[in-house]
Amino acid sequence: MILLRVLFGILGVYISALAVKSAIRTFVLPRSAPDVVTAIVFRTIRWVFGLRVNRLTTYESRDELMAYFAPVALLALLPTWLMLIDIGHMCLYFALGVTDWQQAFILSGSSLLTLGFAQGTSFWHTLLAFEEATTGLILVALLIAYLPTMYTAFSRRENAVTRLAVRAGEPPSAVEMLLRFNRLKHLQQHDLMDEVWSEWEVWFSEIEESHTSLAALVFFRSPQPDHSWVTAAGAVLDAASLTASVLDTPLNPRVNLCIRAGFIALHRIADFFDIEYNADAQFPDDPISISRSEFDEVCDTLAANGLPMKTDRDAAWQAFAGWRVNYDRVLLALARMTMAPYAMWSSDRSLAPTAHKQQKDTRA
Repeated sequence: MILLRVLFGILGVYISALAVKSAIRTFVLPRSAPDVVTAIVFRTIRWVFGLRVNRLTTYESRDELMAYFAPVALLALLPTWLMLIDIGHMCLYFALGVTDWQQAFILSGSSLLTLGFAQGTSFWHTLLAFEEATTGLILVALLIAYLPTMYTAFSRRENAVTRLAVRAGEPPSAVEMLLRFNRLKHLQQHDLMDEVWSEWEVWFSEIEESHTSLAALVFFRSPQPDHSWVTAAGAVLDAASLTASVLDTPLNPRVNLCIRAGFIALHRIADFFDIEYNADAQFPDDPISISRSEFDEVCDTLAANGLPMKTDRDAAWQAFAGWRVNYDRVLLALARMTMAPYAMWSSDRSLAPTAHKQQKDTRA
């Protein structure tokens, strides 16, 4: 019996520590730290949502439903942690002499929820009840305290995504972005373009930090169905890659810095979710999802609208693919994982352009 109590005591400490560790890694630790409890909760909720999502026929209806996924999964963490604390302390009460499991459950639940209708029979029971009540209150306070932090980061992210709609259309397109800059004479003004690339370099740095330390933000959907942080990132990266490879403009180091900040951020987020990619990918050994014909079509469109183009199309293709290969796989994987809407070159490539047309027709 003594050995059994010792084993349950160890089990109780482990289960309780698992819950506390999960809360710390999810909300407190200021670095990328995947947690098994959080992962199980999010995957379970995602599976439940998937049962309904797979039956919906329009993107708008799927987007409307999936908008609830991240908030529901995030709120489900608290009862999961409290349940683990309750089970863990049931084992501890048994280890301290409460041999009736029903009584251990009542005592643990009363202490955890600070109800106070059940009391232990010894000093150690009372001490454990105080510790359990304190732990439960801390977990509740953590969730309440960090929700404003998450929504502040979400607001900063979406502010840039919304502004991009003015610059790159809806859904965002690298081609549309460059065409609008050309019409506004931005491409001829080095300082104005510096501001654009610097702004998005900072944005990429921010999402690298916020979307790994507070990973639930990855699944928070934009207020508008056509908007997505993934497709926004892809449009900006493609616009920068096209600028560096095909436009006959003065060399701008800010373009390269923006691209590098972008694919590093996407790599860090992919690492958190165990998305496979080649960190040292090189074109043509590692192919990209964009075909040469698609690239040529874009170049023809840009040239037809008066943008200054480099004359060597083959060299431009090699340069563009050399940039794109750094973020191609992770970008499309994140688009699939987050169910991002269709956008040229920066969403799930299995989505056909006709899907986007159907979305527009439905809204019309």
